[in-house]
Amino acid sequence: MKILVIQQKMIGDVLTSSIICSNIKIIYPNCQVDYLVYPFTLPVLENNPDIDNIILFEEKYRKSKLAFLKFLLHLRKQKYNIVIDAYGKLESNLVVAFSAAKIRIGFYKSYTSFIYTDTVKEISNPITNAGTAIENRLNLLSNLRNSIELINKPKIFLTDQEIENGKAILKKNNVDFSKKIYMISVLGSGENKTYPFDYMATLLDEIVRETQSILLFNYMPNQEKEARKIFNLCSTETKAAINLNVVPTDIRSFLSILYHCDGLIGNEGGAINMAKAIIKPTFTIFSTWIIKEAWNSFENETSNISVHLKDFKPELYGDKSPKEMKNNAENLYKSFLPQLILPKLKVFLKKN
Repeated sequence: MKILVIQQKMIGDVLTSSIICSNIKIIYPNCQVDYLVYPFTLPVLENNPDIDNIILFEEKYRKSKLAFLKFLLHLRKQKYNIVIDAYGKLESNLVVAFSAAKIRIGFYKSYTSFIYTDTVKEISNPITNAGTAIENRLNLLSNLRNSIELINKPKIFLTDQEIENGKAILKKNNVDFSKKIYMISVLGSGENKTYPFDYMATLLDEIVRETQSILLFNYMPNQEKEARKIFNLCSTETKAAINLNVVPTDIRSFLSILYHCDGLIGNEGGAINMAKAIIKPTFTIFSTWIIKEAWNSFENETSNISVHLKDFKPELYGDKSPKEMKNNAENLYKSFLPQLILPKLKVFLKKN
């Protein structure tokens, strides 16, 4: 049996949907599982034993209709028995339609449901502490599982060599292993997903004051200027605790370093999902417009804690949709004062 899973989105989404692949291997131990993703998400899938083949959706398929058609025909020739679409956009709709698979599973949308043999309506409220992002993906397997118990925690698989390399990087940069080490996601993927710089600096000052720990910054190469701005807003004591020399060269390098940290603290995003996938404690600051219930997976008030402005000031939201709130994200951030976050952050620091 051959099964294709589709998830053309960001790193966090691809990592989360990898549990579909893992559970398929539980349901059908001898099947072949192929996973269709964007190339930049490949690092979180390396060494995953539940994925037989990773198929890359390359940029050329977007730029050239002919190249995309050839790709669709190539996939059709693979003769998949089952196709599971966790993406649900035009590109994946076409992949499903061209696949000719006997079973085609996806999320229900009135205008695309005819493409699939089985559709699942997404839930908006979580049933477990896994969160709706995970629960909705597992629901795609509802008609296949036959009462088999499914796993719900995505995993990233690091090699022993990678773990040693991470330790070597920290030693080379004179990181003191006798102290707590926290990785800080100082920046989100955009301005509307980034906690204000001065507020973040206040939190970092408090972390160092409470723990005398070492802080490592996690950010994209094109965000270095912004990361330094946050560094410059910190107190002298905090600046001395931040090691800016530890700069991961790629995602696997980042993971190998994170493995040796006591936790990850900062803006919600792919790094938070990756930390959970290597079983590292996380303290997540949600963007003011993101739906917390979707992505606050495995929250337990000890090793995984998150905060959202809506937790403290629900009156600012009313019945407005995330799309409506997104346009007001930066103004909402002004109300998300460090004083609201610090009590929970201090609990996290004491326990991790």
